[in-house]
Amino acid sequence: MATVRIADGIHPIRTNDGTGSALTGGVYPIRSPSLVDLRVTRSRSVERRGVRLNDNGNDDEGLRQEGDFKKRQTFRGKYLLWLAYQSIGVIYGDIGTSPLYVYSSTFTSEPSHQDLIGVLSVIIWSLTMMVTVKYVLIILYADNEGEGGTFSTYSLLSRFANITKRDPREASLIKMERHRTGDIEGANLRVRSRIEKSKIARGLLKTIGVLAVSMVMADGVLTPAQSVLGAVQGLSVVKPGIEKSTIVGTTCGILILLFLVQPFGTTKIASSFAPIVIVWLGFNAGFGIYNLVNFDHSVLKAFSPGYAFDYLVRNKYDGWHSLGGILLAFTGVEALFADLGAFSRSAIQMSWLGYCFPCLLLGYIGQAAYISQHEGAYTNPFFNAAPPGMLYPSLVIAILAAIVASQAIITATFQLLAQVMKLSYFPQIKVVHTSKIFHGQVYIPLINWLLMIGTVLAAGIYNNTTSLGNAYGVCVMFVTFFDSCMVSLAALIVWRLPYYVVFLPWLVFACLDGVYLSASLVKVPDGAWFTLLLSGIITCFLILWRFGKESQWHAEAEDRFPTTHLVEKGDGGAIKLTQLYGGDDLTSIKGFGIFFDKAGETTPAVFTQFLSKLVAAPEVMVFFHLRPLETPSIAPEDRYTVTRVAIPNCYRLVVRHGYMDEVITPDLASLVCEQVRNFIIFQGASLKSTPSSSIQTTTQEVTFTPLPRDDEKRREMRALATEETIAADLAKLQHAFDRQVLYIIGKEQMRVKNGTGLWRKAMLHAFLWLRDNTRTKIANLRVQPDRVVEVGFVKEV
Repeated sequence: MATVRIADGIHPIRTNDGTGSALTGGVYPIRSPSLVDLRVTRSRSVERRGVRLNDNGNDDEGLRQEGDFKKRQTFRGKYLLWLAYQSIGVIYGDIGTSPLYVYSSTFTSEPSHQDLIGVLSVIIWSLTMMVTVKYVLIILYADNEGEGGTFSTYSLLSRFANITKRDPREASLIKMERHRTGDIEGANLRVRSRIEKSKIARGLLKTIGVLAVSMVMADGVLTPAQSVLGAVQGLSVVKPGIEKSTIVGTTCGILILLFLVQPFGTTKIASSFAPIVIVWLGFNAGFGIYNLVNFDHSVLKAFSPGYAFDYLVRNKYDGWHSLGGILLAFTGVEALFADLGAFSRSAIQMSWLGYCFPCLLLGYIGQAAYISQHEGAYTNPFFNAAPPGMLYPSLVIAILAAIVASQAIITATFQLLAQVMKLSYFPQIKVVHTSKIFHGQVYIPLINWLLMIGTVLAAGIYNNTTSLGNAYGVCVMFVTFFDSCMVSLAALIVWRLPYYVVFLPWLVFACLDGVYLSASLVKVPDGAWFTLLLSGIITCFLILWRFGKESQWHAEAEDRFPTTHLVEKGDGGAIKLTQLYGGDDLTSIKGFGIFFDKAGETTPAVFTQFLSKLVAAPEVMVFFHLRPLETPSIAPEDRYTVTRVAIPNCYRLVVRHGYMDEVITPDLASLVCEQVRNFIIFQGASLKSTPSSSIQTTTQEVTFTPLPRDDEKRREMRALATEETIAADLAKLQHAFDRQVLYIIGKEQMRVKNGTGLWRKAMLHAFLWLRDNTRTKIANLRVQPDRVVEVGFVKEV
């Protein structure tokens, strides 16, 4: 490798008003608006006038880099402890407040001591098996590069098996890791092959992934209303005569405030909520130890699972029916997995195993010890079992904990929506990354306000926790069952574990899920129908959008081809359209044309439409593509990639940017022109025949692989041709830029083909209506409006 230094620095490029700017335009970190250093990475050329470097006609060579793929963040030391602390404030608010109502939801009359021990045993082993073993120790490992939730597991499977279609414009950014046939054997290979070949199996997996997202979102509407309403109703302990209208009004006010603080981001919210949940769980542990010491320590025998089986066998139908109340002990576990992307596996495992799990166990055991000695205590076990003098402090902290309990499902909703947008199951709406350090923490404004409206309506309509409780729990159990199935497939296809190692754990957890699910289905007529209906509506919307996007990709397929299929060189050296597009010579438009390119590879559709319809092309053309990466900011040396396209005076510029970088600025053309100019100079320098030759500069440098040594005469000829070519290209670039700048943007309209079936036509019309109302408007583009040329064209779907 050798380093070449360019003799003179970059010259200022004159703008239309006569002013000069050496470094204009650029990518600015939003929260640190300083101008960045403009340097490009080395890239190869397809064809260069006078010197041929590459003759394979590949327009896209070098445009994809390893850093384009999403990678899992790993944290250690203080950052891991900080995440573990944050996770307590977000994830465990829901599952942590269950001691308020599990016993009262399970028992309808005074329990016998034997039944009390049995229920406690079921609670202990449910928390152990369903949360600790299943989720914390197994399912958290089925993440997709750090993202959690059922849909992320589906995304993981889609990288290791051909089970889904992808947007061709984004397919190259997905890191496929499908194991070769020789690396996966036996039953694992047969399972993968059958899924890939079966349209029904692929559709079922897709539906499961979408249903899980929809059910979590449906719970996202009810959970905040349930938790906050329950907290406000707790005031009746102090003031029994409080009116229902006061309770509902206060609940709605707190809910609105809860959603108003969401834009502050997960880190700030979690750091603020964590002390509340930590103190709350500490109260549970402390109260539990107090009651265990002072009342009935014999309840500790509930750690034997035999008492759980005895309770279910002895009570038969009533025992099975009571599982609908017991499952409230681990509701929120689905959010634990979905929130994985906002925290990390190690942080969640540390916070659960090190603090939350022991505190909850002590809380339930202590309540059982108190109930066994006090008649009627099961109706409000937490407050009844509070030690003397601790009622009011426990009431305050319980109300606060119940209010923050809904944060788990709110954060999970943001995480899941961000995932489904990546696979084109939801329109591309604004997603705000709220942390420079923890890249997976996101906030989605539109969804936040929709959730706020939904939860306020739910609180106002249901107006009591009993009605809301009847609607709660069914979706949770469906999601846990879906997780069991999806992770088992991941174990076979991704982890390549033997089928006999996977089958037994799947059978155990599927049976547990099935038992709890069947018990929760009893609630469907009493209110759970609402969450099932809401999740069904959301599922239909997600699948409708995906169906429309797949139809759109099919319609756009004809536009994906190399530029050599569109234009070719004529007899006189000028470019013209190929015979497929009429074969006419292209008229030259004086100026610098920037074509906005969505894909960053092959030929942009707007370029095809512009040339084929107008039979003209700007003097110098640039395909401008923005490639967002899931990192706060991109280093200057990795930000820009410029290549030549197999058309004279045509370039492609790929700009990689992080979520805190601002790219589109009013002086964008200056940035584009400067990067192309740098590329021309750097590429010319890399073609110098003598590897050791260098041109001195203090501001610009490029690293390249030297060309092989040649005879002296040939080196001199090549150097002369290179210098002439550089001068000609730079002059043409400067002339075009000084003449005028055009931002050329495509506006694709779609219409349904004639003869389309009635059902398909209705779905496509619905999709097109949604698409037209969720598209980014050209008026929002931050460039000079008088320089924008919008090219409209119509595609049939």
